[in-house]
Amino acid sequence: MADSDDIIFGRNPVMDAVRNGKAIDKILLLKTIRGPFEKEVRHLCKDFDIPLQYVPGHKLDKITRKNHQGIIAFSSLVEYQSIENLVPLLYERGVIPLLIILDGVSDVRNFGAIVRSAEVLGAQGIIIGEKNSARINADAMKTSAGALLNLPICREKSLTNAVEYLIASGFKIFATDLNTELYISDIDFNQPCAVILGAEGEGVSQNLLNHSHQCFKIPQVGQTDSLNVSVASGVILYEILKQRTT
Repeated sequence: MADSDDIIFGRNPVMDAVRNGKAIDKILLLKTIRGPFEKEVRHLCKDFDIPLQYVPGHKLDKITRKNHQGIIAFSSLVEYQSIENLVPLLYERGVIPLLIILDGVSDVRNFGAIVRSAEVLGAQGIIIGEKNSARINADAMKTSAGALLNLPICREKSLTNAVEYLIASGFKIFATDLNTELYISDIDFNQPCAVILGAEGEGVSQNLLNHSHQCFKIPQVGQTDSLNVSVASGVILYEILKQRTT
């Protein structure tokens, strides 16, 4: 069951929260609801770029036993930013942009740990998709050690569109892939770039691999298939920082 400060339930409280600009991760709506209210929720979510999911009643009941009236919103602890605003700002600051793209990383603790490493080791932002991404809740904030408050988080409807925008903006796109022959040390990170990390067990989606300029892997000698994605992010970010400071 979700924490009381993590969810908003009931028709009026949810709609008021959205209209008043509260950061919302997603909204769950009972799939049997039809008519004017469903239409109003759908349009409001579109206007405020909030993911909307239609779910059965038992899923809502598992989240709260109180009278949810068929709708629950998950609040976010940070305000999302847009890459269209972030990228020009990075260029204006005169830094070599480095962004991390998370493709399907849904575990909140992994997400928080990645954000922590990214902030400490010099990335300037995290890009996530609307679907199959970790919610920014109290667990994510705690694991990030507060880094979530210091690093821009961009939530995009389409990671493919986000990557295409970055390429058009002069970024090189790199992705982790265990099937490539290139190692991380073979990659030149001394240029505006974004690194795509995939979910454990699934890796980066083929579509995003196809949009990448180069793929790389981390050398490993043990018997385990691969590193935890948050640990891998730390290794990658350290290599980038080392290249950029030596």
